[in-house]
Amino acid sequence: MRDWEPVEEEDSSAGEDESKATTFRPLSAAPPHMLAFHLAWFSLFWCFFSTFSAPPLLPVIRNELDLTSGDVANAGIASVSGAVFTRLGMGAACDLLGPRVSSAALSLATAPAMFAAATVSSAAGFVQLRFFVGLSLANFVANQYWMSSMFSPPVVGVANGVSAGWANAGSGAAQLLMPLLYSLLLQRGLRSSLAWRAAFFLPATFQVLTAIAVLFLGQDLPEGNFSDRGYPLNRTKRTLREVISSGIKNYRGWVLALTYGFCYGVELTMENIISEYFYDRFDLKIEVAGVLAASFGLANVVSRPSGGLLSDFMAARFGMRGRLWSLWVVQSFAGVFCVLLGRAATLVSSVAMLICFSIFVQAAAGLTFSVVPFVSRRSLGVISGMTGSGGPVGAVVTQLLFFSGTCGSKEKGISLMGLMMLACTLPVLLLFRRPLAPPGEAPGGGDFLPLEGDPQGGQVNHANHTPDS
Repeated sequence: MRDWEPVEEEDSSAGEDESKATTFRPLSAAPPHMLAFHLAWFSLFWCFFSTFSAPPLLPVIRNELDLTSGDVANAGIASVSGAVFTRLGMGAACDLLGPRVSSAALSLATAPAMFAAATVSSAAGFVQLRFFVGLSLANFVANQYWMSSMFSPPVVGVANGVSAGWANAGSGAAQLLMPLLYSLLLQRGLRSSLAWRAAFFLPATFQVLTAIAVLFLGQDLPEGNFSDRGYPLNRTKRTLREVISSGIKNYRGWVLALTYGFCYGVELTMENIISEYFYDRFDLKIEVAGVLAASFGLANVVSRPSGGLLSDFMAARFGMRGRLWSLWVVQSFAGVFCVLLGRAATLVSSVAMLICFSIFVQAAAGLTFSVVPFVSRRSLGVISGMTGSGGPVGAVVTQLLFFSGTCGSKEKGISLMGLMMLACTLPVLLLFRRPLAPPGEAPGGGDFLPLEGDPQGGQVNHANHTPDS
């Protein structure tokens, strides 16, 4: 296998890199780069808000619909399981149609499920509601694809991290705002059975509005839209089968999917259980439990971007190995804090461990997607989809294993989940371990550990080279 392939594939990537933004200015909304950034994160923010708007209201909903603990667990699994397949499909859709159309179409297709919350009257209906709304999480792939298409290698890590981090904060905002909105509707005279249903109209409305903004204000690439050029990136037009085949044959995508499954997948699981965990274990009011649970999701505003910043910082000094070192260390610390969270016996210690855990697990997610743009330019969307699908798969696995009634208490399940995180982070050690490049190619070496005779320690100019299989 070649070490670092020149980017001169079947596309004119040199010109593409020249048109990408070389600086990241989040306070700017200048088109096309920064406007795309704000449209991408804000649209995905409301997808996360919609998906996780139900968990903070579970103490009310479970009484209203007579939900058992099994029903609650099934609903949590349903909310993320559908995204496994839609994220894979979203990756291929972005490669063929572009991120703008793909993202807007999915948001508009799933928003009606949120409006339909007003009609839910059974456990089966509640599970179906969470399943269909959760499909919108596939827009995460479009978000990361869009950022990778707009920003150059020196800043793509922080662009991906900030965009995803601000968007993921939608889950924390839902934990905070949905109980408050429910309480406000009660004060306005609505019955409890109507108040929680009416509260779902807020995220549904914003999901539609932001999708329309993405479709009509956004731009796929620095040079224009996919439809303007007939096919993406001046490549020879490829079939769906060719796009998918190129991605799934790359082993690095599978390793990153596993890694992502046990950082972001664990984060999804925590979003589903943490409010109910605090409510039941420490006998808190629903608003207080929501505030504590919100601290977990809202930490994304800082922690996930920090992962992207750390990745770019380490890459500037140690090449790709720096990105991988950071990912392994940070995610391992996340696993340790997850174990300690499950063993915390008091409210104060639980909150302290939750904050530490949230910082590291979300930074690990940002670090993972800071590696993704360098895996395969030919199939960036498919690799993004594979890695992104790892998150819902990890969430389904952890919820089935640890929170479906088989492990007993939630605190025991949280600690076991932390141990599984530590084990499933180890395959990062296998990434990019290859011999030195032949003469005339960029210097490489093993990217996690240097190989003998590698004078530059595997440092690579990411602006000119990208690994591919």
